[in-house]
Amino acid sequence: MVLDRSHAQAPVTASAAGNAPRARPEVEALVAYSAPLEGRRNLLRLDFNENTVGPSPRVVEAIRAIPADHYAIYPEYDGLREAVVASLGSTGLSPGHIGLFNGVDDALHAIFHAFAAQGDRLLTTSPTFGYYTPCARMQGMTIEAIPYRSPDFAFPFSEIRAALDTDPPARILLVCNPNNPTGTRLAPERILELAAAAPATLVVVDELYEAFSGDSVLPQLQQRLQQSPSTPVTSGDGAFAAFPNLLVMRSLAKTAGLAGLRIGFAIGAPALVERVSRVCGPYDVNSFAVTAAHAALADQAYVDAYVAEVLRARDWLLERLRAAGVRHHAAGGNYLLLWPQGPTAEVEARLKQAGILVRSMAGKPLIDGALRVSIGTTPQMECFWQAYRAVEQLS
Repeated sequence: MVLDRSHAQAPVTASAAGNAPRARPEVEALVAYSAPLEGRRNLLRLDFNENTVGPSPRVVEAIRAIPADHYAIYPEYDGLREAVVASLGSTGLSPGHIGLFNGVDDALHAIFHAFAAQGDRLLTTSPTFGYYTPCARMQGMTIEAIPYRSPDFAFPFSEIRAALDTDPPARILLVCNPNNPTGTRLAPERILELAAAAPATLVVVDELYEAFSGDSVLPQLQQRLQQSPSTPVTSGDGAFAAFPNLLVMRSLAKTAGLAGLRIGFAIGAPALVERVSRVCGPYDVNSFAVTAAHAALADQAYVDAYVAEVLRARDWLLERLRAAGVRHHAAGGNYLLLWPQGPTAEVEARLKQAGILVRSMAGKPLIDGALRVSIGTTPQMECFWQAYRAVEQLS
C-alpha cells in the first residue's frame, strides 16, 4: 500500500512565478498530467489505446452535413442522452442517468471537483491511469494506492475491501476495469460488492475498455432490476436503486474512433449525475461531438466489427510473442505489456524511427521497463511485429 500525503514538488516561489497571482497551494504544488501528444500524425499509433482506423463512415458523413450556419449556434443535446440509453439497453435507465462530458477526462475532473475536498481520501490501485492522481491532488486529497499483486497483476480485492472499512471512509474509490495499463479485470459482481460495503464512499468505475472484455457492471444492475420488478424503472434511481453511490464512466474514444472530438459519459443515479454536472459549463460538449456521437451510436455494427478485429489481432500477436519467448502480459483491454531485451527507451525510439509509436512504462510501479502496445488491426500488428523483431533481433 502506498499512502501519498506529500506533494510531488515544492510550491513555485514568488521569484519563479514572477508577478503572476499565485494559485491555490494545491495547484502551485501540482505536477500536471502530460502525455506526448504532438507529432503523432502519419505514424502507426500504438501508444494511447485509440481506435487505429477511424470512425464509422456515417460519423464522417454526419459531420460534413452540418450546415455552416449551425457553427454559430450553441450546442443542443436533445436526444443524445436517449441515444446513449438505447445503446446500453433501456432497462432501468433514463436520460437522467446519463451525464455528458467533454471526454472522460472532463468527467473525472468534475467528479473530483464536486465531491473531493482537502484531506479527503482517494482509494485506488497502482499502477493505473495517470490522470487520477492530479485530479486528487488539485483538491488536496490523500491518495491511498494499493498495488496489484505480482506476478500476474491480480486485483488486490481483500486489501481494497479492508481499506474501505477504515474510519473516516474513503471519499472516492476509483477502479479502472479493465485496468490501464495492466489489463487487470475484476468481475462486476465484486465491484458491486465493494460499492455495497461502502455506502458513504463514491465508487467510480472507469469502463473505457470494457468493450474488449465485457466486464461492465451495467448488465448486472439491469438484471437485478428485472428480478425486482417493484423497483421504479423510469423514475428515481432505476437500475442504480441499490447503488446510489456508484458512477460508471464510458467513452466513444477507444471503440468508435472519436478520441479527437472528446465525448464521454458518466452513468449513475440521477441525483449523483446531476451533482457532478453542476460543476460543468452549460456547453462543454461541442456540436461536432454531439453530431458524431449520434452517428456512432447509430452504427453499433461498425463498433462491434472493430472490436472483433482487435481481438483477432490480439490473439495473432500473442501467438507470435509466445513462440518467440518474449516476456509479455495481456489480460483485458485493447493493449498489452511486453518487456524488451534491449534498453526500453532505445527500443521505443527505434520503433518510432520505423514509424510506430508505443508507450514506455518507465517509472511506473511493478511494470518499470515495459512497453505498452495498443492493439489495432491484424495488418497493423503484422507491421508492428516485423519492426519489433528487427529491433530486438528475434529469429
